[in-house]
Amino acid sequence: MTQNVKKAVIVGANGIIGGNLIAHLKELGDWQIVGLSRRGGHTDGRVSHIAVDLLDGTDAKAKLAHLTDVTHIFYAAYQDRPTWAELVPPNLAMLVNVVNAIEPIASQLQHISLMQGYKVYGAHLGPFKTPARESDANHMPPEFNIDQQEFLEALQKGKSWTWSALRPSVVVGYALGNPMNLASVIAVYASMSKELGIPLRFPGKPGAYDSLLEMTDAGLLARATVFIATNPASGNQAYNINNGDLFRWSEMWPKIAKFFDLDVAPPLPMSLNVVMADKEPLWNRMVKEHGLADVPYKDVSSWGFGDAVFGWNYDFFADGSKLRRAGFHEHIDTEEMFLDVFRDLRTRKIIP
Repeated sequence: MTQNVKKAVIVGANGIIGGNLIAHLKELGDWQIVGLSRRGGHTDGRVSHIAVDLLDGTDAKAKLAHLTDVTHIFYAAYQDRPTWAELVPPNLAMLVNVVNAIEPIASQLQHISLMQGYKVYGAHLGPFKTPARESDANHMPPEFNIDQQEFLEALQKGKSWTWSALRPSVVVGYALGNPMNLASVIAVYASMSKELGIPLRFPGKPGAYDSLLEMTDAGLLARATVFIATNPASGNQAYNINNGDLFRWSEMWPKIAKFFDLDVAPPLPMSLNVVMADKEPLWNRMVKEHGLADVPYKDVSSWGFGDAVFGWNYDFFADGSKLRRAGFHEHIDTEEMFLDVFRDLRTRKIIP
């Protein structure tokens, strides 16, 4: 590796966050990239992939033992579990195992970037203080994001490398088979509504249609992540990362419906996880009739995640000014972000 080339390890390489981060690093041109995931990936130029079980510390050390020239670790892996308490052991273990495998042998390590979210503020539990700020107090455990950050803080003491904790809102971008992909939830739900000849109804809880919230574009998140990781003054800190605008579904939903050439009917609270459970035959028919990509129904959308987001009947946003004060000034129009992703899904033949 030449002196000017940086080497990044992307943990969770096949997700929305990891995939967009890899794409951004490739565009920058001065990075070597290693993606880590359970199923691996295709090696392409400066990008290589390693299939590794990060829940197995022995497997992680064995498969990552050659990564002695890593300069940056970008951690964006996540494993879902049924309860908040059950999330802690696997998600903390994966971070600990990958860092313990690389940090002791990577003499050139400069930064470890930890992807978090608004769970740090208790946003998933109910109404929380808005706008949330990086200086807000922690909430009652269990909370794996906090445990992960405390692990890095303790490990970093006396070391030359730094860490950062990144806190995006709902991350929107292209990725299949990802449990946290709101754009696909909306696009598939709208496409099926059109196929059935019914209007597009907001399915969330009463009150959620009028709550104030924000999103984080996956590309913007990737650029902000690299900015923070390569800016020495930003080390050992947490940053909220969002598009920079706020919206209500009551305003956004008709615009989404217009994109799909659908009428809008009044909201009707319903669990997508329940009402979409029997729609696989409909999806298979749509794939055949519209010549769509042969993607299994279980991989095109995560209805449970949609239920979670559409269930926020309280304001959901954080203060992003700290990142701007650090020197990162990009912003994204959230309406255009949604429409761009929908267009991309059509181009890829994921939706009609």
